[in-house]
Amino acid sequence: MATASACHILVKTKAEAESIKIKLDKGADFYKLAKQFSTCPSGKKGGDLGEFRRGDMVPAFDKVVFNGPLLKVQGPVKTQFGFHLIKVLYRS
Repeated sequence: MATASACHILVKTKAEAESIKIKLDKGADFYKLAKQFSTCPSGKKGGDLGEFRRGDMVPAFDKVVFNGPLLKVQGPVKTQFGFHLIKVLYRS
């Protein structure tokens, strides 16, 4: 079974996600922005979700994690939880 490790920042609106992504694209620290803005409990850990298996996350999130590029911030990705900015650390 495929596994991956990712960090994410979860916010309520697409506009907020896009605003944070601009900061990240300019070199802002993902970990610090996750602690500051993420509404997910993982935000306290800089958005770190640890390692998980394909299928553990909701489909839209899973698709980005298992198909998108590594170490490049993807998103905003809409799920029932809000809008995610996702950074995949590794896949196996």
